[in-house]
Amino acid sequence: MEMAGRETTLTSALVRLVDTLVVEYDPVDLTQDLVETSIELLDADAAGLLLTDGRGELQVLASTSEETRLLELLQVQAAAGPCLQTFRTGEQVRIADLDSVAEQWPAFTDRARQQGYRSMCALPMRLRNDRIGTLNLFSRRVGALDDEQLRIAQALADFATIGILHARVLADSLTVNEELNHALNSRVIIEQAKGMLAERGNLSMDIAFQRLRGFARDNNRRLADLARAVVDRTITVDAIVPDSQPDDTANRTM
Repeated sequence: MEMAGRETTLTSALVRLVDTLVVEYDPVDLTQDLVETSIELLDADAAGLLLTDGRGELQVLASTSEETRLLELLQVQAAAGPCLQTFRTGEQVRIADLDSVAEQWPAFTDRARQQGYRSMCALPMRLRNDRIGTLNLFSRRVGALDDEQLRIAQALADFATIGILHARVLADSLTVNEELNHALNSRVIIEQAKGMLAERGNLSMDIAFQRLRGFARDNNRRLADLARAVVDRTITVDAIVPDSQPDDTANRTM
């Protein structure tokens, strides 16, 4: 990306993140914006975001592809990987060549290399001493992000952290946990809705998510609310995927 285009994209991203401090927002959509903006701005080919729930356990909240989501999920399930290390230590992990950590994290590196990734960076999402998750960037080239790009990535992660916690609830840890849990629960519903759209429309999970998110934005609806309507069958799947095949279940919906 040319410098002028990169600056415009960065400015737009920061404005959206700052807006979360003063207007109602959807944490799921916010974090999806974050991962998509990261690969648009930086020398990264994929991105994922892990967020801690009320019990302090990490969950996958956003990713730029289904393959990346599964790669992040692998780390969570194994309780091992660079993203987990970043969350535990609060320090960035920069891996210029994944071959160098193959012995340390064999399952993670094997899966990452199968997907074509050769390097990665994991950045903490933190506010002062509190850590709520990690932003993880993957590249198909050897060589992690340079210092300038890493500063941009960390700035995006920091802005998103403030947006997620929200200034109005920072002093109330119970409310913070409730908001984070709500965001994580919403992601579960979104995954269910994605699966329904993918099955009915014969789509990949990535395309199904794009359809779901696009419909939500076109109709000014929160992504999580739309996903729940799909799962609850209060909106028809073919309203979102017009070329899907109707079935008996669909006939009982709107």
